[in-house]
Formats: sequence, C-alpha cells, structure tokens
Amino acid sequence: MPTGSQRDASLTEKLTPDSSIEDYAVHLVNNQKQSTVNQLVALIRQKYPLPQEEIIELLTKLENEKKIHLGEKEGRIPTTMIGHLLSRGAAWYWITIVLSLAAAIDAFVVPGGAYPIVYIRYILGTGFVLFLPGYSLVRALFSSKLEIDIIERAAFSIGLSIVLVPLVVLILSFSPLGIGFAPIILSLLPLTIAFATIAVIREHQTSGKEARSLSQTRR
Repeated sequence: MPTGSQRDASLTEKLTPDSSIEDYAVHLVNNQKQSTVNQLVALIRQKYPLPQEEIIELLTKLENEKKIHLGEKEGRIPTTMIGHLLSRGAAWYWITIVLSLAAAIDAFVVPGGAYPIVYIRYILGTGFVLFLPGYSLVRALFSSKLEIDIIERAAFSIGLSIVLVPLVVLILSFSPLGIGFAPIILSLLPLTIAFATIAVIREHQTSGKEARSLSQTRR
C-alpha cells in the first residue's frame, strides 16, 4: 500500500500537465465558494473531469501542505438523520413536501371559478404534476451531488414526471378507483412524498460515506 508521500508524488505527476488545478482548489477554499467538501469536489470536477478519489487526494495533499484547511467545512456535515433534516441541505425536501401538500389542498379547496385565486391553483397544480414527482425520483436515484448537475436534474425531473403521471393514470384505470381528478392527485401526493423521503435518507447516507472516505484518505 503506497505511503502518503508516494501518493502525493504520484498525484503531483498526474497534475504536472495542468498544475493550475491546485491554484483553482486553493482559490475556491480561500474565497469560501463552497460550504462542504462535497460541494468543493463537485466544483472542481465541473472544471477538471477527474475521478473523485484523485480530487480528494489533491485536497488532502494541499491540506497537508497547509495551503488549505478543510476541518471546519467537513464538520458541517450532519452526523444524524435528524440533524440532516434540520440542515440547509434538506431544505429542498421540506419545500417539496410543502408545495405538494399545498397543491393537493388547493386543488380540492379552491373552486374553479374563484378568480384570481384560481391562478394559484393552476400554477401549483402544473408544478406538482409536471415537476415534483420526477424531481423527487431523480433525487432518490442520484443521491450524490457529484453524479448529476442542476441542469440535468431539472431536465430529468420534467421528463420523469411526464412518464410517471401516465403510468399512475394507467394503474388507476385498472383499479376500483378509476380515472378521476381526486384519485390522480391522491396517488401522486404519497408517491412524491415517498420518493422525496427515500431521497433525503439516501443523501444523508451518501454524505456520510463521502465524509468518511475523505477522513480515511487524510489519515
């Protein structure tokens, strides 16, 4: 197993053709353009498409050389599920839950002729049907921020929502509930919440694994 100095030397050789990646990493840390190590790795990978392990080795090398300090940033990763749910990283989860519940309640409470309030119903309903189910599923499938960027996430969210809604309608057509406004809303709501809950649990597990990976590399 290679020692720390051998690993650093190997990494230096890999970075020789384009050593500016070190300056870029130092610049990101010094200017606080990321709040966690995961986000720092993601930002570096956007500009330099290197494997995650090599970037972690680079960060470890820079920290050992006292060029950067990652201790405080890494400490921001919650260690418990409750801590994760209360952290800023889980804000998307609560926003998704609130918007889904608001759209479902609004669909049943606001009458179709109640102008101009009905426009809120249209906006919430459109977002609920064409975005939120797919968005929750995408977050469940891609739990790491390093796997997919924001543009791809948005595109997949819309695409998967367009696929999920017809599937729900098809399943309802064979059920005693039949196809109707209420059955569709009441089916999409728990589905969206279930996907979102699975996603937030997986994100907590993934962030913990990535933090432990960085901690082990630094030893």
